[in-house]
Amino acid sequence: MLMLGSALAVAAILAIVTSLLFRELGTANEAAVRSANNVVQLIDADVQRNAELYDTSLQGLMAAWRRPDVMTISPELRQLVLFDRATAAPYKGDLVLLDDTGRIVADSTSLTPRQDNFSDRPSFQKHRDDSSLALRVDGPFLSRWGFKDLCISFSRRLSSDNGAFVGVASASMRLSYFNQLFRTLDIGPTSTINLVNADGVLLARQPDDNNRTFIGQNFSMRPNFKRILREVNGSFAAASDLDGAQRVYTFSRVGDLPLIVVVAQSRDDVYAVWKRNALLVAGATGLLCAGILWLSWLLGRQLRLRQHAERELSGLAATDELTGLANRRRLDEVLKQEWARGIRSGRPLALLMVDVDHFKAFNDRHGHHGGDVALRSVAETLAASIRRPGDLAARYGGEEFTVVLPETDKAGACVIAEKLRLAIEALPQFADDTMPITVSIGVATHLPTTDDLPEPLFYAADRALYRAKKNGRNRVEVEPYVAPSPELQT
Repeated sequence: MLMLGSALAVAAILAIVTSLLFRELGTANEAAVRSANNVVQLIDADVQRNAELYDTSLQGLMAAWRRPDVMTISPELRQLVLFDRATAAPYKGDLVLLDDTGRIVADSTSLTPRQDNFSDRPSFQKHRDDSSLALRVDGPFLSRWGFKDLCISFSRRLSSDNGAFVGVASASMRLSYFNQLFRTLDIGPTSTINLVNADGVLLARQPDDNNRTFIGQNFSMRPNFKRILREVNGSFAAASDLDGAQRVYTFSRVGDLPLIVVVAQSRDDVYAVWKRNALLVAGATGLLCAGILWLSWLLGRQLRLRQHAERELSGLAATDELTGLANRRRLDEVLKQEWARGIRSGRPLALLMVDVDHFKAFNDRHGHHGGDVALRSVAETLAASIRRPGDLAARYGGEEFTVVLPETDKAGACVIAEKLRLAIEALPQFADDTMPITVSIGVATHLPTTDDLPEPLFYAADRALYRAKKNGRNRVEVEPYVAPSPELQT
């Protein structure tokens, strides 16, 4: 009970500490998600603002180009009308107007449009084949002139009044803009910030692996991107599609643009502080619990030693020293218990009185030592012949033994008594004695009631034993239970 109580106390301590640690784990995860969400919203606002500037420039270019008088003014004035000063913003690429064949008809970089054709660009082909007038974001691709780094394009379809395709207005943005923006945000040494378009193409990533760049790869078939595209905004934890590391993904779509910002926080970064605190708390709790269990074990050991000693003393007090069977004191206790149990269960109780035949003559022939050996042999046979846990064999006194048989009727008691008699008769002959050791057995059974006493059961078994000895010994006799008179009970 002491160890059980200590184990329960330790289990309660561990459960409380574990619950607190898990709550702190959830708090750490919520804090990381809030922090990442703030970063995502900051990037969203910045990217959306720049995208709106690009879109304003594109729509201004398209509106000016539709005016019939734009081609009648001087090239210098036409350049100012078509292209605003936003084209000179940092990280902004060229702004061009393409006709229906992909040829440049207006160029922000020079008064005379460059001799180039963009009909091979996927963005041009999509606008040509799709009648949608929505803003498209495509890329990444390498710029053909000037800076030789990766870019993305913002473009719109130019249609005639009847909806026919007449060209494309396109503006490019250098991806170094996103890298510069992402570097200003601290999200942890092993976490990343990513920009992905709606088609699953990775446009920017910070920090990027110097040995292997993922820019331009298509992740549209990866499970994580499918979930991001399906949920649009939110957060979840999963293994990375790139390096397999466990990460917490927080993501959001940039307004109505086909761009998605994804902050992928490493679980090591998210739970670094929590892990340190958890190790300290777990270590202290482990030492405390180990101390409780150790002290409980020491105390329990002393209690077990004491209990063992008390049990030995109790066993000695309840055991016959010569035969090892229960003594009279133990017999009386068991008989009272089984009598009370018989009253509750409504099952009969049987009692056998066993006496070794002609034991005095045997003792005279072989001495007291031989008699003791014979009594021990009889006792061992009795103990070995009754196998139910509730049955009890006891030494009643001298060469007499008693067997208590709970929940046994007269027929069953007689069967067991005859089995005992035969088993003792089959014992090997002692030394050179030609006479076998035999026993006489008296049997008495009764269904206990609250109005009866157990003592008359002894008397009935003793009378049956007397009749067995009178009728020739080495036999079994049965005597009915006779209730004492009311005066005797009183």
